[in-house]
Order: sequence, then structure tokens, then C-alpha cells
Amino acid sequence: MIIAVIDGMGGGIGSQVIHALRDELPSSIDIYALGTNAIATSAMMKQKANKGATGENAIRVSSKNANIIICPFSLLIPDSMMGEVTLSISESITQSDAYKIILPILPENYSVIGLEAKPLLLMIKDAIDIIKKEFSIK
Repeated sequence: MIIAVIDGMGGGIGSQVIHALRDELPSSIDIYALGTNAIATSAMMKQKANKGATGENAIRVSSKNANIIICPFSLLIPDSMMGEVTLSISESITQSDAYKIILPILPENYSVIGLEAKPLLLMIKDAIDIIKKEFSIK
């Protein structure tokens, strides 16, 4: 199984996600750190991802191979993250056959009605619970 964690900017969200995945899931699961920039990828790799790659093409190719994609909502919005998210990145994620877990972290000029505001650590815990349930992992 391959879990692709995708992040941009400084990779802080993706780093926390990978750290929690490593703590909670079996080591047989491959985790890919996919960054929109090298700083994000490097930060996520420090949390013991199996592989890391940077940029639009790496995200496009790796999204096809992933069973699960975890990323902030911002990665579905072209030109977000100060322009780091290209249309190709957003399309690669949304068009992938992978099961997608989207963290409701939005650009400052977006609101989604009905979402419960939660601390990031609780969102990550919910994401891990979903993975365990959907893929029968104990």
C-alpha cells in the first residue's frame, strides 16, 4: 500500500501527517512525501517517509500509483499556496483513483460552510482512523 502525503510551502502539515502515520500504521506501508517545493519535501522526509519527490510532474506521476492521498484542501485549488499549486497538481490529485483524505485547511479567502473547526492533530487522528477502517488495518 502506498500513501502519498502532498504538501507545499514549508511542509509543516505534511510533516505532522507523516509523523502520525509512522506512529500509528504498520511499517510495511510505504509513505511518499510529495512537495510542491524542495523545502516541503525535505521537511516531510525528515519524518521517515519511504520516498520523496518534488514538483508538478512528481506529484502527477506518484498520484497515479498511490492507494491513498492525504493533503490540505488548498492543493485542490489552482494558484493557492502563493501560486505553488498549479492546475496540473490539482487535476492530478482529483483525477487519481486513490482514496483521498482532504484536510480542511483552506486559503484565507475561502470558507466552507458546515465544516467543524478542529485542531490539526485531531484532523490527523481522524484521517488515520479513516485509513484503518477503510483498508481494514489494525
